Amino acid sequence: MGRTTSRNGSSVAPPDYAALVRAASSGDRSATERLLMKAQEVAYRFSLAACGHSHDAEDVMQDALLKTYQHVASIRRPGAFRTWLYRTIKNACLMRRRRGVSEPGHLLSLEELLPSSVDAPSDPGRDPAQTLEDSQLRRRIGKAFKGLPPVYRVVVFLREMEGLSTRETAGVLGISEANVKTRLRRAHLQMRKELSA
Repeated sequence: MGRTTSRNGSSVAPPDYAALVRAASSGDRSATERLLMKAQEVAYRFSLAACGHSHDAEDVMQDALLKTYQHVASIRRPGAFRTWLYRTIKNACLMRRRRGVSEPGHLLSLEELLPSSVDAPSDPGRDPAQTLEDSQLRRRIGKAFKGLPPVYRVVVFLREMEGLSTRETAGVLGISEANVKTRLRRAHLQMRKELSA
């Protein structure tokens, strides 16, 4: 499984879901609770990226956590739990759209999607001009991310923010690995164009 990169550039190891899934599937209630708590934040952030609207994301996250609770014993590959969770969320978002919920008018920014826990602590000795410049860059990246079509936005989220491999991303989205690479390349070009404007 890949590693997630935080806002300050450091590498963050994803939680070890596999051990929790195995324990939860054998009936360990404590492991089930820990699994749901660990899955909650990542489920909410991906729900925001996939659905784009906080109200839908909240509902979809709750659905995904309920499905996790109900079906944890039937997850055949505990090491691929995140992929299973993302696929569950993606399908729930698609179902909401089919029931008449169209693409939302307000899309969440990159800053809103990133976990707040990865913010670098404020350094009193840090140059205020550099801090301002970093903040402005994050806003510009967020704007560029928000401007991506949904199909590109979700690929960027899974590959760049969650650290999934190309194969895992393809599995979540139900597309080929070549398609993942193409969408990611096009997303990068579009974001680069927006940032250089």
